[in-house]
Amino acid sequence: MLMEAKKNLRLIAMYFKFNLSAAMEYRGSFLIQTFGMILNNSAFIYFWWILFSNIDSIGGYGFREVMIIWSISSSAYGLGLIFFGNSIKLSNMIAKGELDSYLLQPKDVLINIIASGTIVSAWGDLFYGLILFTIVNGFNPIHTLLFLLFCVTGALVITSILIITNTLAFFIGDAQGITSLITEFLITFSIYPEGIYSGFTKLIIFTIIPAAFISHIPVRLINSFNPQLFLLLLAAVVAWLLFTYLFFKWGLKRYESGNLIVNKL
Repeated sequence: MLMEAKKNLRLIAMYFKFNLSAAMEYRGSFLIQTFGMILNNSAFIYFWWILFSNIDSIGGYGFREVMIIWSISSSAYGLGLIFFGNSIKLSNMIAKGELDSYLLQPKDVLINIIASGTIVSAWGDLFYGLILFTIVNGFNPIHTLLFLLFCVTGALVITSILIITNTLAFFIGDAQGITSLITEFLITFSIYPEGIYSGFTKLIIFTIIPAAFISHIPVRLINSFNPQLFLLLLAAVVAWLLFTYLFFKWGLKRYESGNLIVNKL
């Protein structure tokens, strides 16, 4: 188990270096996409600043807390797509029968697929979140370490949801529409204060669309660390990863049973 984990980490690192080198071959395009995304995201800061200049809080969140959930969500989303860019393209790859070459390689199929691609503009999301958090929270070593950890946990949850929704392509064919819809819901739920959600909606953000584990619980932990809540967050992340892996393996059996032949016809 430990050896397998090390092999997968080395594979992810290798793909990261390769993808970064490929992106840096066109530095102008890389910089434009990165700074373009930062500027695009920064527009929302002005919106929230205007809003909080007229009110004190929304759902128990002040301006600082809202900016922190934005920074965590943005950096987590960016981190996930930098390292696992093909997680958002998986449905299309399944529909086009592009998994065959991965199945022939002596590597973990899922890790090999999702880590082999990257999204260049995601660097803008990552840097935006890092800069925003530093500005609104200041340099607090403990808070910064927690922030970086929650970016990783958030990235893993986001990647899991992307894989799960894209894996539906094994069962229903084209799953791009569902993936786009769920992704929009996930992002939307994760960038607004937890206090505005109640009843069934709150149940959703802790289960089906786990936005609470991306940004809401991390904000609570940064403001006031709670060991039990921290362990709950880690347990939820592990549970989502395990379910994602098993669900993909289940779907992959359908692909091996002739999914490619059907698509070629």
